[in-house]
Amino acid sequence: MDGYQDDTLEFSSEDVEVIIRAAIHNVLNETPYNSKKVNEWTNGIITHCLKELQTLNRPFKYIITCIIMQKNGAGCITTCSSYWDSKKDGYCKVPWQNNTMHCIVTVYGLSINIDDNQDFD
Repeated sequence: MDGYQDDTLEFSSEDVEVIIRAAIHNVLNETPYNSKKVNEWTNGIITHCLKELQTLNRPFKYIITCIIMQKNGAGCITTCSSYWDSKKDGYCKVPWQNNTMHCIVTVYGLSINIDDNQDFD
């Protein structure tokens, strides 16, 4: 099958976004900001994302960042730079906010080189 492309071997921003949004909703929802809970919340979001990403069973190593910041009028700017295979690797960034805080979760998917699809199973 020349020209056949296996979508399970590509980074899907759409699938990852659904996972990130579910993680944020499960951990934060409409919870008011509490500086003493931020470490717990970020760990919970990241752990939820990692578990769900593994269920996709795709050949990627994942890097996840999570920023939670009190909504107080201060600015927050994030940026990244990468050198990767733009055809296989990818990322998904989801900004979220409620009345008291901002949250930005970013997932980077770095493709693992697989020579044969059978190596993936």
